[in-house]
Order: sequence, then C-alpha cells, then structure tokens
Amino acid sequence: MKKSTSPVKFGHQDTQPWYKNYMVLVFVIGLPLFVVVACLWFVYYSVQIKDTVVRDDWYMDGKTLYQDVSRDKLAHDLDLSGDMIFDKDGTVTFTLHYPSDSLKSGKLHDGTPLYYPKKLNLSISHATDISKDRDGVLTRTQGNKYTSHIDLDGLESKYYVQVSNEGKLNWRLREVGKLPQAEISFQPLHSFDEK
Repeated sequence: MKKSTSPVKFGHQDTQPWYKNYMVLVFVIGLPLFVVVACLWFVYYSVQIKDTVVRDDWYMDGKTLYQDVSRDKLAHDLDLSGDMIFDKDGTVTFTLHYPSDSLKSGKLHDGTPLYYPKKLNLSISHATDISKDRDGVLTRTQGNKYTSHIDLDGLESKYYVQVSNEGKLNWRLREVGKLPQAEISFQPLHSFDEK
C-alpha cells in the first residue's frame, strides 16, 4: 500500500495580515462606515431643516383636516375688493373698495352699517421659503386708504398675499402674485358664486 503524501497547496498565500488588505479596508470596513456616517448626517439634517407650518385657516376634527373658508365667503358676500401698490422704498398702500350699492345705502350687504376699520392685517407668504415671509399692519390714513412698510426680498418670487380684518366683520382677501411688482388687485373668490 502506498502512503499518502502531504496535500498539495493551491493558490496564493498572503504574507501580510488581514487588516492590511485593501479589500478588507474598502468593502468590509469602509463602505459600512460611510453608510453609518451618511445616515447620521441625514438624521441631523432632517431635524435641523423642518417642514414649515401651513399658514391658513385649518382645523382638525378627529383625524380629518378641514379648511375654514368662512372669512373668504364673508368677503365674497360683502362684495369686497381692493388694490395694493408696492413702492420701491417698501411702502405698501392698500385701497379697500366697497360695492357702489353699499356706498349709496351706507350699509353692507349683510345689513351692517358701512365703516372702514382702523387697521387691517397684512400677510405676505413666500411660496417655498419661510424666511421671506412678512407680516404687517395696514393703518388707515384717509378714507379707504391704508399704508404700511414692508421690506421684501429683491428677487422676484411667487408670494401669497392676504389682507384681513380681525374686527367685528372677520373677512379676508387673498391673491397670488410675483413680488416685487407694482400692483396687485384683490377680488372676492368666484368659487362662492351661485350657479
């Protein structure tokens, strides 16, 4: 009987330790370490950059969100409109228009005596960047004219502009415009028109 000889050694034998092999450093240690660091950065980024709050009349009933449009409907029912002029120095002038029949009768469409509020709230919201949002108070200067001073960003962008009365008659007028521009006209929402 023939005695077996020692097994033949095939392949390459490494003479360096495992931790000096580039395949171990890149694929076993490097890639998982990169993924962990990237995940930690994304968690930090998502905590720092939060979604902005919706600036509108929303309320929650149970688990359902509803939008309250009663202020828009009141502006429609009273047939309110207005014009806003933006000057280059930051002065904003708003002219409130009542319908001609209300001006003649001295009463609004709901029977309330016609009057001009002393102050109106102005909200200018940038479409995507909350840091460019501006709020102000329009103060009555004479007749149906109101003024305020608002410093807008010089870069033309889409804005949501809202003028509202928080007094006895709680109404608001809204419009979308590319600011800065010279003028915006406010009309009541036509979605409330009877068909």
